[in-house]
Amino acid sequence: MKIIPCSDYDEMSQLAAQSVLTELRQKSGQLLCPASGNSAVGVYNKLAHAIHEDPQIFEELRILMLDEWHGLAADDPNSCNAFLNKYLVRPLAISKERCFFFDGNTSEPEKECERMVALLSQQGPIDVCILGMGINGHLGFNEPAASLSPHCHLSKLSETSKKHAMICSMRSPPEFGITLGMEDILQSKKIILLLSGKSKQEVIEKLLSKEISPQLPASFLWQHPNVECYLDRFAIIE
Repeated sequence: MKIIPCSDYDEMSQLAAQSVLTELRQKSGQLLCPASGNSAVGVYNKLAHAIHEDPQIFEELRILMLDEWHGLAADDPNSCNAFLNKYLVRPLAISKERCFFFDGNTSEPEKECERMVALLSQQGPIDVCILGMGINGHLGFNEPAASLSPHCHLSKLSETSKKHAMICSMRSPPEFGITLGMEDILQSKKIILLLSGKSKQEVIEKLLSKEISPQLPASFLWQHPNVECYLDRFAIIE
């Protein structure tokens, strides 16, 4: 894992976006797996700005969803679907045919996971995966546990995840999430990890110890040969 300290959130977003754009310019039709959440918004805004200067690199870009809250419809403003549509799909003019998203409102989540496994097999591997890390070290909805699921699965959300800013205002936050598994993530050709904010300093310190444990899912990124980890100055351990 390459650790890249940044002076602030804007520099983190700019450097990470430049890394993504470099990959897109090298090969058309790449498969991007983007996380939802505040850590990645700045990167997506930078990519949206880049379409005005270099629109052709986005013409064949494909998007595969990382995760979704189970029980939320695609048009629910709190859904990951709505988030990605707002920050990536519409700004980058990505057609529906190039978007492979979870149906979070499905009554058959196991079948939905099977569908996404098949899509990943057909469309993959993931070229660039953009991740944030929860304050308990989760990636997607791969929560700390005695063991981690390798492939797409329905995950019982931790209390930490149920307090996420995306759904904290809901009267009844979801109990489950649908997510790609750790092996799915680790098969990505390149992974960009975005770490922002003082609230994550403690878990970042654990991550930087390089001790790999299913109780800290993000620690498995140390096993991947091509991870860029960007830290803004508030996330850097003094």
